[in-house]
Amino acid sequence: MDMGLSVYAMNLVGQAASFALLAISLDLIWGFGGILSLGHGLYFAIGGYLIAMHMVKVAFQVTGTPPDFMLFMGWTDLPFYYAFMENFFYVALVIVLLTGAVAFTFGLISFRSKVTGVYFAIISQALVYVAMLLFFRNDTGFGGNNGMTGFVELLGAKLSDRGTVAALCAISILVVAVSLFGLNMLTRSRFGHMLVAIRDDEARLRFLGYETIWVKMLAWCLSAVLAAIAGALYVPQVGIINPRVLSPELSVEIAVWVAIGGRGTLVGALLGAIVITALKFLLTAYVPELWPFILSAVVVCVVVLLPNGFYDVPGLVRKGLRRFKSAKTVEAGE
Repeated sequence: MDMGLSVYAMNLVGQAASFALLAISLDLIWGFGGILSLGHGLYFAIGGYLIAMHMVKVAFQVTGTPPDFMLFMGWTDLPFYYAFMENFFYVALVIVLLTGAVAFTFGLISFRSKVTGVYFAIISQALVYVAMLLFFRNDTGFGGNNGMTGFVELLGAKLSDRGTVAALCAISILVVAVSLFGLNMLTRSRFGHMLVAIRDDEARLRFLGYETIWVKMLAWCLSAVLAAIAGALYVPQVGIINPRVLSPELSVEIAVWVAIGGRGTLVGALLGAIVITALKFLLTAYVPELWPFILSAVVVCVVVLLPNGFYDVPGLVRKGLRRFKSAKTVEAGE
């Protein structure tokens, strides 16, 4: 499978697609449910670290060379929780179940306690920070500060091969397309209308007798699992994962993608992730120290000029063209 692009370009496209899926996952819960999470980096990291554990164990079995963190700690074998991690389908199941369990536990405690708004955002980011401190420890078996790298293959395919890079890129794009279609159908359903109603006035829904907590729980868990899948797609393409994915920076950046692209649109979140990721790759190669200021300027301009984000651009262009044609028609009539 070859997409006609360079390996580097396919790698960038695949990474952008992973980020797009991550943005879409947040848009489901924030754009439609009104629940701002600054902790989606946690679920992204869960998916990424689990697929990394799989590839580390496979590399250990194939090459016989232990990962760096084993050498550093003086271990002769991988920790017990690496058992069965050489089985890709087992890992895929664990990604879904573990992410769902973490999201369910956090969501149930938060939603039952009626934690909302900025308080929910702060608590979700605090959870990510705690996880980051845990993964920084060398004795956890996740590579510590340096993270996990040295991946050799995935499902028997060499990660360095051009065909594997193309396949990962194509799979990432396909997963984004399927997720976008599925979430579009979901948000147009009765469930989606309930989610939007919760965003607009949850107290009124509860007064009318609706049990809103389980609608939020389902959306929250689905959003978390999609974020984990994004992480699992991302790591094989970059070849490394470290605790930086759990930093507040990434979780805030995800929210910026959604806000810039257009909340509650799905497509807008996708556009926001792709545009900002492309700008980041391009500009940090030349002026890395200016990137935070450039991103801040973009956010301010979009908020002021495009209240609904990039999603508004096609509509504004069509509106401008109609006005231009109307003006031309008036001039011709005169």
